Amino acid sequence: MRAQGVPEVTDATFAAEVLAERDRPVLVEFTADWCGPCRQLAPVLSALAADQADRLKIVQIDVDHNPEVTLRHGVLSAPTMIVFQGGEPVRSMVGTRTKHRLLAELEEILPVRA
Repeated sequence: MRAQGVPEVTDATFAAEVLAERDRPVLVEFTADWCGPCRQLAPVLSALAADQADRLKIVQIDVDHNPEVTLRHGVLSAPTMIVFQGGEPVRSMVGTRTKHRLLAELEEILPVRA
C-alpha cells in the first residue's frame, strides 16, 4: 500500500526529485509491496506529507523495482527512511513510527515555519 499524496520516485528520477531539491529536506521512504510495516507507516507519511508540505518533501521508492538507489544508500530492510538535505543524507531511520515520534525525530532538521 502506497501512502496517499506521497509521490513515488525511481532510479531514473531520484537525482532530480531528491538530490536536486534545495528548498526543503526530503524524506525518502524505501518501501515494498510485500512489507507489512510499510503498510502501517503509509497513513503516517500521508498525514505528515499533508501537514508539513511547506517544510518537508516526502517521497517513496520501491526497493524491488529500484535496486540502484537502494544499494547506493545501503538499504537492507523496509521500511527505511533517509532524510536528504541539500542532496546529502543527514538522517536514517529504520522501522515504523507514530506521526508524533517521527515528527519529533525530524524537528531539528525541519526549517522553522514563517
